[in-house]
Amino acid sequence: MYNAYVHVYIQYIEVLREVKQQLSAWWNIKGIMLKGIFVLGEDAFSGVYGQVQDEIRRLVEIEMPPQTAGTVKQTPEVLRGIDLLFTGWGGPRMDEAFLQAAPALQAVFYGGGTVYPVVTPEFWGRNIPITSAACANAVPVAEYTLSQILFCLKGGWQTALSIKREGKYVPRQYFPGNYQSTVGLISLGLIGQRVCALLQNFDLHVLAYDPFVDPELARNLNVELCSLDEIFRRADVVSVHTPWLPETEGLITGQHFTLMKPNAAFINTARGAVVRESEMIAVLEQRPDLTAVLDVTYPEPPVAGSPLYTLPNVILTPHIAGALGPETRRLGETMLDELRRYIHGEPLRWQVSPTQARTRSS
Repeated sequence: MYNAYVHVYIQYIEVLREVKQQLSAWWNIKGIMLKGIFVLGEDAFSGVYGQVQDEIRRLVEIEMPPQTAGTVKQTPEVLRGIDLLFTGWGGPRMDEAFLQAAPALQAVFYGGGTVYPVVTPEFWGRNIPITSAACANAVPVAEYTLSQILFCLKGGWQTALSIKREGKYVPRQYFPGNYQSTVGLISLGLIGQRVCALLQNFDLHVLAYDPFVDPELARNLNVELCSLDEIFRRADVVSVHTPWLPETEGLITGQHFTLMKPNAAFINTARGAVVRESEMIAVLEQRPDLTAVLDVTYPEPPVAGSPLYTLPNVILTPHIAGALGPETRRLGETMLDELRRYIHGEPLRWQVSPTQARTRSS
């Protein structure tokens, strides 16, 4: 009986959402434009929405200049009467105070990756749809990851750094190469799945650890599911795509690094906190044959004097895997497409559920 009530309640919520979208479409058709506002970091606005803002303004009435999380906190009255929120990196956390200041809010368009930093239980309780450009941000992350996987399998970093360190060419070492080698992926979210798709163009065997993934999806991606220990034991390159959640903090330990094959590589483009960094450093100091390519750390950047700056087998980049420069335009274009769907009463393609908000890293 309880399950029946839950099923009816879920159907009721879905009907409410559909009715809200249909009413919004009718409202626009009648010539009464919905009111919107941009609220996000200044740099994020110019990169994400700069080239699509004119088209958004053609579809939505936007009277205010772009705001930041700080300005709307100081003058929350700018949110009154707003139907649609266009936000992204540096956007406001939508807590009870924010929601009370925006009683007319109908939908949120998040031109960034994971929405986890901006949503709250109060927000989910309002049944306001939120859509994200995480799919668009996944593109450059997956491309960056692919480049590092292929380069590491060839021993590119170790060879180049050895030559620079020695000041001369060094003898060639054995590295697995890009034929029938094994790649291990940790988590199969949007980014992990896209990396899998890119890897299908190469003669590589792909392992994955994701306790929540549908086995049918893994089969479609031509991926072998296995345990986390097995990933580190069998893979020539391990790449992390796990979201930072309380459950995943410190997921990867020093013991995992001790399991790695000779001349293996570790790539992290997800979040630094999913790795026990001090334990990783201890193993890397003892295993100069391993290579760690770290686009993320915890804290970020590493503290002054961290061994990560000086270890010869660590490659540090300052969180550049995600959308940068012109790449950020793809996020704005994705939100523009979602806006068109919304005002025409069509289902949002990239709407995020509470569960998805907790499990996506992009």
